[in-house]
Amino acid sequence: MHKTAKNIAVAAVAAGAVAAFAAVPEVTYVHMEQASSSREVTIQYKFTGDDAVITLDVETNNAAGGWASIGGEAVCNAQGEVWRKVEKVSDNTVHVIKWHPDHSWKDAAGNGFKVADGGARAKVTAWALDNTPDYMVVDITAGAQQNTQRYYPAVDFLPGSSLGQKGAVTNNAEYKTTQLVMRKIMASGVKWTMGSTTTETKRDDNEATHLVELTNNYYIGVFQITQAQWAQIRPGDYPSFFTVDRDMRPVDKVSFNNVRMASGGSNTADANAREWPAAPFAGSWLDQLRSRTGLDFDLPSEAQWEFACRAGHGSGYWGDGSKVLNVYNDTNLAKIGRFTYNGGFTNNTVFSQPPGTVSTANGTAVVGSYLPNSWGLYDMHGNVYEWCLDKYTEDISALNGRVNLTGDTRCARGGNCCSDWETAKFSRSAYRKATVPSEGYPFYAYGMTGLRVTCTAGLK
Repeated sequence: MHKTAKNIAVAAVAAGAVAAFAAVPEVTYVHMEQASSSREVTIQYKFTGDDAVITLDVETNNAAGGWASIGGEAVCNAQGEVWRKVEKVSDNTVHVIKWHPDHSWKDAAGNGFKVADGGARAKVTAWALDNTPDYMVVDITAGAQQNTQRYYPAVDFLPGSSLGQKGAVTNNAEYKTTQLVMRKIMASGVKWTMGSTTTETKRDDNEATHLVELTNNYYIGVFQITQAQWAQIRPGDYPSFFTVDRDMRPVDKVSFNNVRMASGGSNTADANAREWPAAPFAGSWLDQLRSRTGLDFDLPSEAQWEFACRAGHGSGYWGDGSKVLNVYNDTNLAKIGRFTYNGGFTNNTVFSQPPGTVSTANGTAVVGSYLPNSWGLYDMHGNVYEWCLDKYTEDISALNGRVNLTGDTRCARGGNCCSDWETAKFSRSAYRKATVPSEGYPFYAYGMTGLRVTCTAGLK
């Protein structure tokens, strides 16, 4: 069928990157038109500079004469040369994006919009490869191809479980089972205070405050690794205690060795050679994840973990900015994570029940069940402890955020759902958990310890 098309907007948008050198990509031309019959929108663009990650927004004019975004959830179904790295061919190469607004941008009656002449414009942004967008989504299924991750400028741009649905990060089960959602943390050059002050409720002596300045930005998982995500990399492996409705509950009972050092649990003479900054050892879960995705996934350092957990808030506060109230039944903690007093350890009976019999009403919660911290990260407080790269040492004040590789025990962070005393204490941002030798360091896979992954920010 012959299609007539109309020009509905032309917009050129400067690159999202901020680095000051000649090769920074810059969008130089944007042309958008809609086919009258199919309502499919075709967006053409050109850019100069180096290869770039390309993102899209669509804006409409308003009564005040300005332009406003129609919302990332309305454009996230756009396909073609968008949401990914696009290779530069020449300054005059025309790149193409296809978008169906009638599928994802609907009015109050549920009808798909038809874009009015001059009523909308495309905003195409080219991001330098050392300044990639805030959100990265990575396919981890067996059929995944390396280096096919997608990028989005904000959380509302992530595709939901249905088109046009806002709040996709929690309503799309794929992000908790077959894909990883990573949030960029802008940490490079930021001076911040790690640890807790003497006035923080139930602090420990190993939380001495000290200034830290991290050297790199990084991506960190929006969620803890779930049992389904663990099994995507190790098919059939479900080691966790809480396995009822297991897929979207966090994996636990995984040892540091299973995660990073080896495929098995026995000690080896070359253990020190496997320590960070060496890559995860062959056969470990992280090694297999790297092989599948082509990305340098790893555990966070203690400093990276705490910086992300705090989300800009200091001693005495949870990561959403609310105050730490007490060490037991903290009502602020109850809003942002699973702990003893909001279902984790109800009536002290959860561990007396056989593995595989405890529902999500007790024990661990489905990841993302509570409110996020101020940087959009879920379950940083409670649910399960999370392994860090560091070996445990009492005083880390002289490290300035560097990974500690000296000692006989490992460090985990974040608290858990089932502590039977002072449960809120263990969920604080500054709390540092040492896995003592009696717990089988580092081979013992004990309950309530899982992981959250990090990845380098940028593609060069």
